[in-house]
Amino acid sequence: MSKRLTVVLAIIFYLVAVLPGSHPAHAKDTWVSVRSTNFFQVGNASEKDVRQVATRLEQFREVFSRLFPRTTFTSPIPTTVIVFKSDSSYKPFKPVVEGKTMAVAGYFQPGREVNYITLTTEKREQNPYAVIFHEYVHLLVNNTMGRTNIPTWFNEGLAEYYSTFDIDDDQKIHLGNLIDSHIYLLRTSQLIPLDKLFAIDYYSLDRNKHDARGIFYAQSWALVHYLIQGNQGKRVRQLGVFLDQLRQNIPPDKAFRQAFQSDYAAMQKELRDYIQRHSFQSQIVTLKQKLELSGEIKAAPVSEAEAFAFLGDLLFHIRRPEDAKVKLEQALGLDSKQAMAHASLGMVLLQNQKFSEAKEHLKQAVAENSNNYLAHYYYAYALSREVIAEGQPVHELPAETARIMRAELTRAIELKPDFPESYHLLAFVNLVGGEQLDESIVMIKRAVALSPGSEEFLFVLAQLHMRKQDFQEAQKVLEPLAATGADPQIRSRASSMMAAISAKQEALARFRTSRDERAADSVVEMQTAANSDPASYLRDALRKPEAGETQVQAMLVRIDCDAKGILFTLKSGAGLLRLRTSSFEDIDITTFAPDVGGEITCGVRKPENSVIVSYLASADSQAKTDGAIRSLEFVPADFKLKP
Repeated sequence: MSKRLTVVLAIIFYLVAVLPGSHPAHAKDTWVSVRSTNFFQVGNASEKDVRQVATRLEQFREVFSRLFPRTTFTSPIPTTVIVFKSDSSYKPFKPVVEGKTMAVAGYFQPGREVNYITLTTEKREQNPYAVIFHEYVHLLVNNTMGRTNIPTWFNEGLAEYYSTFDIDDDQKIHLGNLIDSHIYLLRTSQLIPLDKLFAIDYYSLDRNKHDARGIFYAQSWALVHYLIQGNQGKRVRQLGVFLDQLRQNIPPDKAFRQAFQSDYAAMQKELRDYIQRHSFQSQIVTLKQKLELSGEIKAAPVSEAEAFAFLGDLLFHIRRPEDAKVKLEQALGLDSKQAMAHASLGMVLLQNQKFSEAKEHLKQAVAENSNNYLAHYYYAYALSREVIAEGQPVHELPAETARIMRAELTRAIELKPDFPESYHLLAFVNLVGGEQLDESIVMIKRAVALSPGSEEFLFVLAQLHMRKQDFQEAQKVLEPLAATGADPQIRSRASSMMAAISAKQEALARFRTSRDERAADSVVEMQTAANSDPASYLRDALRKPEAGETQVQAMLVRIDCDAKGILFTLKSGAGLLRLRTSSFEDIDITTFAPDVGGEITCGVRKPENSVIVSYLASADSQAKTDGAIRSLEFVPADFKLKP
C-alpha cells in the first residue's frame, strides 16, 4: 500500500468518525432530576417517566399514612431515587451477591446517611415496586416506632401487605392484592401457633431454614390481611390501638391482648377460618378526588459529571467500592470541583483505610460546598475512623482531632438539624472525652427522637448515663435493649452492662451497709471483727484469679497507649508494677468505685486509683514489663483485699 493511499484512508476514517451524519459511539444519556416532597429522583429516563415514578412513590407514602391517621411517619434520612430508562442501562448498577448480579427490576437500599431506591421504567414481567414498597414500609415503621418495639410478625406482615399497592387513574387504590406463593404455602402447610409466631424475632428468623421463613412471612401477611380487611373491617380500629400501645412501650404480648380483646387461641381460630374459607380479597378504595401531586414536583437538568457522582455514590452504598471509585473519578475528570464526587470518593478511600487521601477529598468537598451538611459529617466521621478501629473500644481521642470533629459536627447540625447521625457522633466524641455529658445526653435524645428505631443511639445514651454514674437511668435504657433488641451484638452488650451495674450496686450496697453498722456500734465491731468484715462482700464479688495468675492490690498510676499495645503502671508495695496487653478488649475491667465511670482513658491517673489487678507474671527486661495483665477492678479507697 502506498503512502498516499494510507493518508487518504486515514482522512476518510477521520471524517467518518467525527463528522455529522457519521455513526459515532452511543450518544450520551440525558439526565434529569425531579424533586418531590419526600423523594429526590434522578435518572436517564424521560422527564415524564421520572415524574411518574415520583408521583407513584408519593402516592404510596400518602396512602400508607392514611391507614394510621394518628401516626406521623417520618424519615430524617433523605431518599434518592435513580430511574433508569432500560434494563441494560440499569444492569451495571444492580447489587452483586456472591459474584452474581441480582436479576431485579427494582430495589431499596437503606443507609445511615442516604437511602437509595433504584428501578427501571422499561416494561418487564417483574414488578419493580414490590420490593421497594416492602422495604420502604420497614423504613417508615422502624424509624417512627422503633424496630425494638415492633414485633417481627407485624413488621413483615404489614410490609408484605403493602408490597402489592397499586393505583389506577390517580384515584382507585388497590390494597392487599393476593400473593400466590403465600396462598399456596398457607393451604399446604400447618400454621405456626400464634404464641410461637409472636416469639420469633429477626435473629431467630435469620437462623431458620428457607421453608420455615416462608411460612412465617405467609402467615404474618395473612394475619395482617385479616386484621385490616377481615371480619368486616372491625379489627382495623383495634390495630390502631395496638400500635398506640406499642409506642407507649407496652410489651407486645400485653398490647395485643388489650387492643384486640382476644387471647391467642381465639385469634388463631379466626385466622384459620379466614384462610380456609378462601376469604382473601383485595381492597379497592376510590378516593373522592384524584391523588395528584404534580404541583409539588420540580424538575431540573443534571450534568454528566453530576450523574456519574450519583451513580458512584450508589455503587458505594451497595458495597461495590471499586466500581464506585471508577465512576467517581470519571465525575471528577469531567468536573474537578464536583463536591458530591469528592465526598463519596473520600468515603470509598476511607473504607480502604487510605486516610490521608480520604481526608483530602473530604476537605475538598467541604471547600466546594460548605453548605452541604453531609460533607461536614463525612469529614468528622473520617477523622474518627483514622484513630478508632471499627468495632474496637475507644478510650481516648487526640485533643486536636476531637476539636475539629466538634466544629465540623456543630456546622453539620446547623445546616440540617434533623439529621440524627451528627448528634450521635458528637455525643460519642464527648462520651469518650468525658466532656459536656449533660449536653450530650440532650443531643443523643434528639437523635433518638428523630430515629426511634436506632438501638445504637440508645446504647450511647445508656453509656452516657453510666459515665455520669447514673445507674438507674442507664438501666431504664438498657432493659428493653437487653430483652428485645433486634441487634444481637447490642442485646449482648446491654445484658453485660446491666449485669455489671447490678454487681456494682449490690457489692457497694453491702459494703456501705456493713461499714455503717460497724461505725454505729464500735463495741460489737471489736468483739466480732473476724465475722463482720464489711469488705468481705466486695471480696466475694471480685474476679477469682485463674491458674497461674497473681492477684494484688495496687494504685493505678498511669496508662500508656501506643501502636504496640497498652502498658499499665501501678504502685505495688514499695515498687512499680508494669503490665502490658495488646488492647482493652483482652482484659476484664470492672468498677466497684463510685468515683470511676464506665470508661477509662490513656494517660496519667489524677487522682491515682485503688485497684485489684490479676496478671500472668513474665518478666521482660528488654521491654521493661513484669507480665501480662488479665483483669483490672477499681475498688473504694478504703477497701482492703485481705482482712
